[in-house]
Amino acid sequence: MIHVSGNRKACMAALSVTAVLAAAGVLLVLYLFDPASSVLFPKCPFFLLTGLKCPGCGSQRALHELVHLHIGEALRFNAALVLSVPFLATLAAAFLLRRQFPGFYAKVNSLPVILTVLALLLLWWVFRNLFGL
Repeated sequence: MIHVSGNRKACMAALSVTAVLAAAGVLLVLYLFDPASSVLFPKCPFFLLTGLKCPGCGSQRALHELVHLHIGEALRFNAALVLSVPFLATLAAAFLLRRQFPGFYAKVNSLPVILTVLALLLLWWVFRNLFGL
């Protein structure tokens, strides 16, 4: 059997660099083009079919406002997305540091955390449609 740990590390490094470059590219596109007026961005199929907002509705516009540092406008488009940024950063850090801090990674990815996030998303989905959020 061939030992491929060196190749695996190189692949993981290449994958990480690719992910960072892809994220930077998406943020650049979001910085340069307004999703509210550009045809580059897809529309929400759930909203188009039902007239109701899904938990992610407004995320593209919120991200556009965030990259322009317009926090208030970003909150107006999708407060859940804006408020989840610290949690998403924590998830990313836990993933990147999972070998050094396996306990932290396990806690961040535990069933209670996952169920709490799911419950919050479902509540957001209901409340934003009931109260026009």
